[in-house]
Amino acid sequence: MGRTLIKASHIIAFDGVGHRYVLDGHLVYEGDSILYVGPSYQGEVDAVIDAGSKVVSPGFINTHVHMQHSPLDRSFVENGGSPEFGGDTLIDFLMPRNRVMDPSMRRVCTEFSLAEVLRSGTTTCVEIGDDIDDLVDLVPRYGNRIYFAPMFRSADWFSPDGLSVDYAWKEDEGQEDLDRVAGWVRDFDGAADGLLRGMLCPAQADTCTEALLLRARDHARDLGVPMTIHTAQSEYETANMVARTGKTPVAWMHDIDFLGSDVILAHAIYLSGTKWTDLPAGDIEIIAESGASIAHAPWVFCRDGMAMDSFRRYQQAGINMTLGTDTCPQNMIQSMRLASIFSKSVENDPWATTPADVFNAATLGGAKALGREDLGRLSAGAKADIVIFSGDSMNMVPLRDPVTNIVFNAEMEDVETVIINGKTVLEDGRVTGLGDRAADLHAEMQKVARKVWSRIEGEDRLGRTVNQLSPLSFDCWDGVADGGV
Repeated sequence: MGRTLIKASHIIAFDGVGHRYVLDGHLVYEGDSILYVGPSYQGEVDAVIDAGSKVVSPGFINTHVHMQHSPLDRSFVENGGSPEFGGDTLIDFLMPRNRVMDPSMRRVCTEFSLAEVLRSGTTTCVEIGDDIDDLVDLVPRYGNRIYFAPMFRSADWFSPDGLSVDYAWKEDEGQEDLDRVAGWVRDFDGAADGLLRGMLCPAQADTCTEALLLRARDHARDLGVPMTIHTAQSEYETANMVARTGKTPVAWMHDIDFLGSDVILAHAIYLSGTKWTDLPAGDIEIIAESGASIAHAPWVFCRDGMAMDSFRRYQQAGINMTLGTDTCPQNMIQSMRLASIFSKSVENDPWATTPADVFNAATLGGAKALGREDLGRLSAGAKADIVIFSGDSMNMVPLRDPVTNIVFNAEMEDVETVIINGKTVLEDGRVTGLGDRAADLHAEMQKVARKVWSRIEGEDRLGRTVNQLSPLSFDCWDGVADGGV
C-alpha cells in the first residue's frame, strides 16, 4: 500500500508520554504503520484524505467483550436479574441462554459483533469466546484486531435451591481445556496478518482451582501472552471465596502468585474496602502493587443498580484502568461516557474522572494491559489504527475540545472512518466487510434471537418462559405477550 496523508482540523496525537491535541495537523501512514503525526508533513505521498473539520483519533481498545453471545442480551437482561442473586444475571439469565445456543447461532452473533464494535471506533478487542473457527474465517473479512481468550474452568456454577450458588467441580476437564487453548495459541497466534492474537482466560476466580491458575501462569509465561480472568464480579463470588479460602478473590490470587502485569482483572467491583463489601481494605492496594490491570465495563453493572466504587479511587491508587463493553451495546463511546458519569456521581465530585481519564483508559490503558506500545496512540511507529469522527454533526458542534465532545456527546453515527493495520474497514459509516448485507445480517440476528427466546423455558430452573423471566415493559394489546417468539 502507498503512503497516505490525512489532513484534519483536529488530531489526538501522542508525544511519547501522553496524548496531545494537534490543531490543523497532518498524519501519514504507510502499510500497517504510522510514519508521521504533527503540524505539517513535507514529504511525498501517494494519496491524500482531506478530513477538513473532522477529528482524527486513535482506535479504542475494548479489553472485555463476549462477541459470541452478548448481542442476545439486548431486549432480555437490561432490566435487572434475579432478586435472589442481588440482581445478577449470570445464573438465571446468561447460563440458560448460552446452553440453548448452537454453533450457527454463535457465528451470527460473532459476525454481528465484529461489525458493531467497528461502529464505535473500536479497533482492538479482547474477545472472551468459545469458537476460534468463526474468527479465523471472519477476521480477515472484517479487519478487526482481536485477542481471542476462550475460557476454561475447574467448576460450573449452579443453584441447588434458587437462593444460593454452588459449584460442580470438573478439574480434569479444566486442565484439558487449558491445554487445548494453549495449543490454539501456539498454532494461530499472529494469524490474519497479525490481527488475530491469543490470550489465556481462566474463567472466574471462584470457578478455578489453585492448580489450574498456576498451570495457566506457566503456559502464559512460556507462550508470552497476557491473561484475563473475571474477578470480584458478584456478591456470591466474593462471599464463596472468603468462605472457601478465608480470603477475597484478589488476596487469594495474590497469595498463590497468580497476579502480575500481564493479567487483566475483568470487572473488579466487589473489592474489599469498597461500598459493595463489608471487608477491610486491601484489594485495591494489592492490585496496584501487582501491576495487574482492570477491565471496567460500566454498563453491565449500572444497569443492575451498581457502580464501581470508584474509577478515580482505583486510578489514584496506581492501577492501570482499561475499558470494555462486556455486552451489548458494544459501544466504547458509551463505555467512556458511563465510566466518567458514574464516577462523578459516586464521588459526588464533578471533577472526578475526566474525559481525558476515560479516553486514556480506552486507548493507552488497554495498550499497556496487552503489552502493546504500538496500539492506542497516533505516533510514528505505531500501528495505523485510526478513527475519524465527524466534526460538524449535530452531536459534535460546537467543537472546542474534541476529546470532551467524543466522550460526552458523540454517537456511533459520528464515526465516519475506521482504519486498522492501514486498511480501511469502515468508510462513510459503512462496514466495508459487511458490504450490502447489513439488512440480511440484522434479519439473521432477529431469527437467532427468536429461537433462543423460544428455548429458554426448557433450560430455566423454574420452567419460566422468556416473558416470565424477563417481562415485557407493557402487556400486549391482545393479551398475548409472546415477545416476538
